[in-house]
Amino acid sequence: MRQFRFLKIFMLALLFFTNASTVVSAANLPHKRQFRGAWIQCVNGQFQGIGTEKMQQTLISQLDKLQQMGVNAIIFQVRAECDALYPSKLEPWSKFLTGQQGTAPMPYWDPLEWMIEQCHKRGMELHAWINPYRAKTKTTTQLASNHIAMRSPERVFDYDGLKILNPGIPENRDYICKIAEDILTRYDVDGFHIDDYFYPYPAAGQRIPDLKEFSLYGGSFGIIQDWRRDNVNMFIKQLSETIHRVKPWVKFGVSPFGIYRNEKSAPNIGSKTNGLQNYDDLYADVLKWVNTGWIDYCVPQLYWEIGNRAADYKELITWWNRYASNRPLYIGEDVLRTVKNADPQNPKSHQLPAKHRLHEACENVKGAVLWYAASVVNNPGNYAKVLETAYWRYPALQPEMLFLDDKAPKKPRSLKAKWTEEGYILKWKAPKAKVWQDEANKYVVYRFAKGEDIDLEDPSKIVAITYDTTLKLKYDGGSERFTYVVTALDRVGNESVGKKKKVRL
Repeated sequence: MRQFRFLKIFMLALLFFTNASTVVSAANLPHKRQFRGAWIQCVNGQFQGIGTEKMQQTLISQLDKLQQMGVNAIIFQVRAECDALYPSKLEPWSKFLTGQQGTAPMPYWDPLEWMIEQCHKRGMELHAWINPYRAKTKTTTQLASNHIAMRSPERVFDYDGLKILNPGIPENRDYICKIAEDILTRYDVDGFHIDDYFYPYPAAGQRIPDLKEFSLYGGSFGIIQDWRRDNVNMFIKQLSETIHRVKPWVKFGVSPFGIYRNEKSAPNIGSKTNGLQNYDDLYADVLKWVNTGWIDYCVPQLYWEIGNRAADYKELITWWNRYASNRPLYIGEDVLRTVKNADPQNPKSHQLPAKHRLHEACENVKGAVLWYAASVVNNPGNYAKVLETAYWRYPALQPEMLFLDDKAPKKPRSLKAKWTEEGYILKWKAPKAKVWQDEANKYVVYRFAKGEDIDLEDPSKIVAITYDTTLKLKYDGGSERFTYVVTALDRVGNESVGKKKKVRL
């Protein structure tokens, strides 16, 4: 009897540990689709006046390290204060590029075009990031003669050392959309991105000088706050329509401030926080944009730590997961704050593991964007190394956006392995297509050893995500047999069925 009881206890314990192991391993299964982004900003002055060669070297170094740690999208700031990090007939060259607004870079180059080429070379998406309303930062003392604040000063107001394109003037919405159309028409960007600056962040003792515009355009609104929110709503809707009219496949993303509303302001929907609010202070009704489908992805900036008294990270990621699921949700992560703060449950560790567990627990969170690229590549607290070796160890495709396009392209054609002057090359042709929805934009290359099942849902078998139609293979005498499978991705990321090729390496 005692032996039987011991055996029963042993079997129950074995079952418990087996199930526990299954839960742990299931929670840590690699994601085949996940947005893994990083912001590269200019407004911090990291490129200002350093010259073409050094800026390119800096960016190449950052991109190489970001690729190595698994990043698959770069959000690149190209318009910080109604200026341009690209040649524009509408706005002056940025001082954050050359040191003086309106002065072209020497030697001459186009940073946006170059970044698109470099990102695509590494299999990454490039999202062009503009600040829509800010016309002058606090550090800028001189504006070029063709700057909008010089040409049309009546369309700009001053606030706390800034100049802001007045959101209450309809002409300004048209102007920003014209800037967007110019970028989209001329550049092969994968996404179009705006950040959290709508109406200015409140400053003590300052008032937004827009009573004149409210009297002109706000007649149907009882209070000025509702009118301001409507101005931003109309802009977001118009910008979304502009983007998708010019290039229907370009993904429109917004990165709002991390708090929508505090519970004390909105008991039924607010988060248990006590900080600045999108809805009430910046006049940004982000949930409306998500739920009406005006934006294609949302990246709330959850830059706080777990346990922050005013804005607890755990509270906020859970809140956004609950309320912002109608569009792909990615989390804006502050790298330095994450590694500077200890995990409240494990004081010997910083907060990256705990935040990762929260990501895994939130089913609607489909990725992250790192603030900011220059900080993460320095590997503070081993952050980058953990991404490279654990969380982002295997490549990932972009999350699906079936609301933009739900049809996969046809599979690649004429898949061959052949010797060339460059070595042993896997080569294929794009599938035929009549409309943009069917065009192949990128390709996924999988490799399976002899005897392995062909499972295209296993990202550990991905050897490349590439914009090219060739891949150099590592040949080692031809003693091992592998099956390569190549699939096509369309502009939105829908994946075709695979084309197979057996190869000896």
